[in-house]
Amino acid sequence: MSHSRSDGRKVDQLRNITLEADIAPYATGSVLIGFGNTRVICAATIEPKVPTWMRQQGVPGGWLTAEYSMLPYSTLDRKQRDISKGKIDGRTVEIQRLIGRSLRAVVDLRKLGDNTLWIDCDVLQADGGTRTASITGAYLAARLAVQKLLDAKKLAENPITDSVAAVSVGICGGKALLDLNYVEDKDAQVDSNVVMTGRGQFVEVQGSGEESTFSHDQLQELLALAQKGLKELSALQTAFLTKRLLGTLKL
Repeated sequence: MSHSRSDGRKVDQLRNITLEADIAPYATGSVLIGFGNTRVICAATIEPKVPTWMRQQGVPGGWLTAEYSMLPYSTLDRKQRDISKGKIDGRTVEIQRLIGRSLRAVVDLRKLGDNTLWIDCDVLQADGGTRTASITGAYLAARLAVQKLLDAKKLAENPITDSVAAVSVGICGGKALLDLNYVEDKDAQVDSNVVMTGRGQFVEVQGSGEESTFSHDQLQELLALAQKGLKELSALQTAFLTKRLLGTLKL
């Protein structure tokens, strides 16, 4: 496939992915993930209690929830903090729910014990794909956090059943593209986000035409692009965790 994108990538090529562990020392596990110029701190914190509603309803096991924010300086024009507006905007709510759903899809909450796993994703720099970077990094932060509990004998077995990652795909200028940056995303005729486990199972597929429509064949092309990218992301996650955890346990 030809080099036809503003940053010189092939249409089926991910941006450069960077991963740095322990970026937030007070979190149980943390990762700074970069999808090109998009950079997100993903932190996982274990709290030794469960929400009140779980106790009241007698729901066994633990809980996992996520929060997401874009820091004021993450965009070209300063983004006002939600707290200064007095409410969380709809986009933020949508994204943090997506992150939570994606992680819960690969966590056996019963095996988490009476703990809440908090996922915090804070965007340092936004250049498209902040939600997909958040999900991909959040899994790594969660896995590092869980390992600390396993090492401390606070968990009997690993509650994480599979890896999970996410990537964007879209149609720009009639071409299907993988991992859209901001310039591509803002002009896309079709914009999609795909979340998938390491074993290749779909968790969520979001797709919409931006004042446009798309065909069945285009949808299949987008899904194939996403699957290619997600397979590569899963391999990067495995390599990162193998190095961090020395391959001592099943990832």
